[in-house]
Amino acid sequence: MTTSNTGSGDVDPAVREELARLRDSIDNIDAAVVHMLAERFKATQQVGHLKARHQLPPADPDREARQIERLRTLAENAKLDPAFAEKFLNFIIAEVIRHHERIADGVLTSEGTPDA
Repeated sequence: MTTSNTGSGDVDPAVREELARLRDSIDNIDAAVVHMLAERFKATQQVGHLKARHQLPPADPDREARQIERLRTLAENAKLDPAFAEKFLNFIIAEVIRHHERIADGVLTSEGTPDA
């Protein structure tokens, strides 16, 4: 497949079709990622409420370190940059800890919404 791009936006229809197919796949993956993150955060909200009820700290550095190492290994096995995977998990962990702190302070309800 070749493109005939003369600067006017002319693209071989076969290339355009392949691009659309690939983008549809990316869109489906993005939707799955969002839904998986939503499920993950539902579970971590429950953890936050359990920790708050039992006066446990919002963060668990030992667990976090194990999870990061686990995710780095998974990333390597999946041929994904482990450093990227670690940055991604660190971002999620920071958000989870923030939620746990808000739960402990009575700011978030069990549904993950601010307490009115």
